[in-house]
Amino acid sequence: MTKFFLISSALSGFLAVALGAFGAHGLKTKLSSEMLSVYQTAVQYHFYHTFALALVGVLCLHFTNTALLRISAYGFIAGIVLFSGSLYLLSITGMRWLGPITPIGGLCFLVAWLTLAAGIGKNL
Repeated sequence: MTKFFLISSALSGFLAVALGAFGAHGLKTKLSSEMLSVYQTAVQYHFYHTFALALVGVLCLHFTNTALLRISAYGFIAGIVLFSGSLYLLSITGMRWLGPITPIGGLCFLVAWLTLAAGIGKNL
């Protein structure tokens, strides 16, 4: 699992850079300022939680009790897909029905951070 989390964080980082560059250069003139702001929020949270996922992967290398850390990693992955993914799609397509998906991704992030704290607490 550790290898999966570390590779996932690397690929997620690649995707965040690519999508950020696409937004900055390809969408600047195509989106309204409101939708460009939504897109930028997606990129920011994508990056923050990519780093968190990498941290969890590194912690899994050092700790033996990793069940909570694994839950945390999956939470970060789900959050990136649901939170950032829904914001990317909302900003590009304008489909407002995607809006309710975003808080589910935010909840995944919250669970991931709490289980990360619990996992660290159990291992130290």
